[in-house]
Amino acid sequence: MKLLRASVVAALPALTALPQGAAPQARAAALIFTVDPTQSDVQWALGSTLHAVHGTFALKTGNLQFDSSTGKASGEVVVDATSGRSGNDGRDRKMHKDVLESARFGEIIFRPDRITGKLEMQGDSALQVHGIFLLHGNEHELTVPAEAHLSGDHWSASAKFTIPFIEWGLKNPSTWLLKVDRSVSIELELKGTIPSQPAQ
Repeated sequence: MKLLRASVVAALPALTALPQGAAPQARAAALIFTVDPTQSDVQWALGSTLHAVHGTFALKTGNLQFDSSTGKASGEVVVDATSGRSGNDGRDRKMHKDVLESARFGEIIFRPDRITGKLEMQGDSALQVHGIFLLHGNEHELTVPAEAHLSGDHWSASAKFTIPFIEWGLKNPSTWLLKVDRSVSIELELKGTIPSQPAQ
């Protein structure tokens, strides 16, 4: 009995050295979603008193991380602000020079920080993505409703939302003859892959 007590006492320092809350197995790594710019698409529409103007932007890069156990997200989706096109050269020059000032602010970035809704590991999911939208050098909170689809190691997501660009401090391009809406509508289509996770 004395020998048993001595063995337990000797083992106590090793047991108390274990990290608090240590689990028998490490938690699985968060999912990583890489965006393929060549398969992704950013479209925009701006209403006016005459007609709606439609255009596009090019996606530069994207990489997202999501921990389904906590809802925390990170990473960013980066759009090339200088790539904005509406099909009218004069209108586009004015957009880049006077509104976006894309020579100074060459990127439009969304950085997610949390996602609500259940992400299905295969099939369709309806999610709410909250994060910070960086436009014209200023950060703004934004929550984007998104539809996601996972199939094997491929994924896609679509989102429709509005950006109150005038409220956010960008110049109003309206003239006395042509009045434009104070918000621009965005349609985002992302596609990419889910790299294999390292073994835990």
